[in-house]
Amino acid sequence: MRRRPGIGGLKTAAAARDQYRSLGENVAKLRTDLMKEQLATFRSQLEEFARKHKNDIRKKPSFRSQFHEMCAKVGVDPLASNKGFWAELLGIGDFYYELGVQIVEICLATRPLNGGLIDLQELCKLLRQKRKHDRESVFEDDCLRAISKLKTLGSGFEVISAGKKKLVRSVPTELKKDHNEILELAQAQGYVTVDEVERRLSWTLGRAIDALDTLLDEGLAMIDDGHRDGKSRYWFPCVSSISSFGADS
Repeated sequence: MRRRPGIGGLKTAAAARDQYRSLGENVAKLRTDLMKEQLATFRSQLEEFARKHKNDIRKKPSFRSQFHEMCAKVGVDPLASNKGFWAELLGIGDFYYELGVQIVEICLATRPLNGGLIDLQELCKLLRQKRKHDRESVFEDDCLRAISKLKTLGSGFEVISAGKKKLVRSVPTELKKDHNEILELAQAQGYVTVDEVERRLSWTLGRAIDALDTLLDEGLAMIDDGHRDGKSRYWFPCVSSISSFGADS
């Protein structure tokens, strides 16, 4: 019959567990301290890199995008504030603040046409036209970063995906899965018909009409009845160019 461990044995085992726990905590602290030291070194090198290449960061969108990726890896957000080291060195905060204001202006100006949903590429095109006299070029990555800052303000701005397109939403409309599927379907021609929605998505007539009516009510679609075949076209300005509207007959 095996003997149970006595009080002395239990105390010895408990002491050993405490030693192992203490050793593990010391190892974890050493690793943490080492990581902090490495991050501090990397941040210092990042600041030196920014000083050396600040003109390229400000003027070249692709270079600026890579710089943001480097910052993200060490937990640095140059856009977190308009004040401080990064703003004074690069002026990045001011750049994205100005970009955000211009994005809001464009979205408000085009809202009567697109209902508050605009193709990201179209938005960037209009933004470049608005900034044609500015020195800094603008890429989609810049637009996305500016919009992300607008989103943190609770302004209702958000980027959503519809098929291969990215759309910028500037109104608090909640698009459901059915609405996104119709937007994706409309990308081929810029419009859809009720028959096409039924056939391509295998929906019932009621489901198709309900989803299309919702998009009409929200101002995201326009209906065109002037066709010889008698079929109404539901046009979506957010996924089609203005010049294409009414070209089909």
